[in-house]
Amino acid sequence: MSEAPVTYRAADGVGWIVLNRPAVLNALDTELAAALADHAETAAADAGVCVVIVRGAGRAFCSGIDRTALAGGAIGEAFYRHWNRALDRLEDMPKVSVAVLHGYSIGGGLQLASACDLRIASEDAVLGLGATRHGLIPDGSVLRLARIVGLGRAKELTLLNDDVTPAEARAMGLVNRVVPPDGIERALAQLVAKVRRASPTANAHAKRLLHQSFHRDPRMMLEEVLDAQRECQGSWEIGEANRAWTEGREAVYHPRPHETPVRELP
Repeated sequence: MSEAPVTYRAADGVGWIVLNRPAVLNALDTELAAALADHAETAAADAGVCVVIVRGAGRAFCSGIDRTALAGGAIGEAFYRHWNRALDRLEDMPKVSVAVLHGYSIGGGLQLASACDLRIASEDAVLGLGATRHGLIPDGSVLRLARIVGLGRAKELTLLNDDVTPAEARAMGLVNRVVPPDGIERALAQLVAKVRRASPTANAHAKRLLHQSFHRDPRMMLEEVLDAQRECQGSWEIGEANRAWTEGREAVYHPRPHETPVRELP
């Protein structure tokens, strides 16, 4: 029995999605894309999770599309539909999603990272797109990348297919942190601790409204912002934040009280 191409586990408020084809540097095929989408949906609906980490097993995060499968005609519409379902879910989930880039993080690997809220790169990461060199568009990033690094940089990365160093990626805002290979776990722990110090309800609304601000006139969104603020002020988290302030301590949002009903934000 072959191993699952993507695994998922959740513990202590963290969901771990791991690409699991290390023999081919986690190259993307239809089975992997479908499993990634399914696990992203599971993580999004997991009430006990506040942050979702996307990683790659072995020597690389993801080396992009499986060129053997592509050349053999095994990459078609089913792949692209599963692939974009996975990326949309990571982008839209009311949790903080984080990509951890190490080794080859190219093509679809960088596209996948662009759908996450935050990106940590190891100093040994190789970053680039390359899709148009292979006769394809980088469908996972072409509608996202300009919002992250600006239109000029997005065109440069997409049309010229140059690799960039992690330091260059950090300078242009493509990644949020660059750490030594032996510092990834420490950086992740620090990031998770910061997410846990924020209200899950407030983070979910803030993420959603930030995304919508790129597609709508921000001033026309005032009522929606106020509705979100009202929900935040009626949440259990605001009570905990106020108690923490009064008691001179950090608010504790994890674990979430069991009696609190859970609903996913639209």
